[in-house]
Amino acid sequence: MQKDVTLVEREAFVAVAVSFALFSSSTISEERNYSNNPYRMSIPSHSSLSVTELGVPAAQNLEAFNTLGLACQAQRVVTLTQVAQLPQISDLAAVAGGAWVLGGGSNVILPAHLAALVVHVQLKGVSLAEARPDAWVVDVAGGENWQEWVSRAVDCGWDGLENLALIPGTVGAAPVQNIGAYGVEIASRIESVQAWNVPQAKMMTLDATACGFRYRDSLFKRAAPGTWIITSVRFVLPRPWTPVIDYPDLLKQLALEKVPVAQLTARHIFDAVCAVRLAKLPDPAVLGNAGSFFKNPIIGGAQHALLREQFDGLVSYPQPDGNFKLAAGWLIEQCGWKGRQVGPVGVHARQALVLVNYGGASAVQLLALASEVVQSVQRRFGVALEIEPVVVPAA
Repeated sequence: MQKDVTLVEREAFVAVAVSFALFSSSTISEERNYSNNPYRMSIPSHSSLSVTELGVPAAQNLEAFNTLGLACQAQRVVTLTQVAQLPQISDLAAVAGGAWVLGGGSNVILPAHLAALVVHVQLKGVSLAEARPDAWVVDVAGGENWQEWVSRAVDCGWDGLENLALIPGTVGAAPVQNIGAYGVEIASRIESVQAWNVPQAKMMTLDATACGFRYRDSLFKRAAPGTWIITSVRFVLPRPWTPVIDYPDLLKQLALEKVPVAQLTARHIFDAVCAVRLAKLPDPAVLGNAGSFFKNPIIGGAQHALLREQFDGLVSYPQPDGNFKLAAGWLIEQCGWKGRQVGPVGVHARQALVLVNYGGASAVQLLALASEVVQSVQRRFGVALEIEPVVVPAA
């Protein structure tokens, strides 16, 4: 298809703009085999997503391409296979009024019908940019599977991401959400992000400060709808490496492995994190879910002191600024939601932080359950929960 879009085609693109989780990247020809990795997540493959050449949108049911397994009939889907196609994406987005960018579909709540242009990014690539005395600097494509990238990094001795093992999704989604687990946030491992500014049709490189990272938040998440497509992430992984093993569940699992702290490797921690997560979290290929559905709320010291007086066993973590992070899963469990099912949706039996789709659920039903959970926690603890996944409007 030519870069210019005909008037007839332009009139076909009537859609609402909103930005979503953003993913894409550079190129690499190397073949990788992860079949022997016992911790590879069985996330649905996107290789079979039926899309036409860029600029010729096709209708597509996205049920198999979001980890919650929500049926979503998208009217216009295109695939992005190389960076050179990005200017065409900007052209189409301008005509359509914006675009939704789809990667792993692991942090999104899709409506039953989606009229907006959907851009499915399938650009791949991993390359060592620099071996500095103080760090390994690695460029990774936004469309790479996050778990496979972390596993590969550990295999290569590029340590520092092992605490973030088994988080579903893609590399490009990670900085948008500023993912974190077991004492590590991705913001601390990023040197820069390369991203396409869709309205300006321009590639930009933003350092970690410019990314505006906050708890489960970033400049990309706060930006106006349809602004950014992340094309690659430059990681800076520390040399020498120091293990981060502060969380009780992680320490308990490492103790079971009977490895002295002085002999711990990133592989030990990677395996321990995977074991802990597999014991608590459902596989999205078996039971639809988006991982942690709620953010862990952060409260001030005074409110924390009052809650400690009222509730024995309150699970909290002190923050550098004097605030406290509460365990949302514990709050939800104390409200009696753990293991409860409401029609086709429910709260997971092993981890109250996870909402699940037992089959045939809609976004409306899932969000109704989330609302009930939020209200329960607010009534009992006076704490407001926020959901983590991005809610896509049906327009």
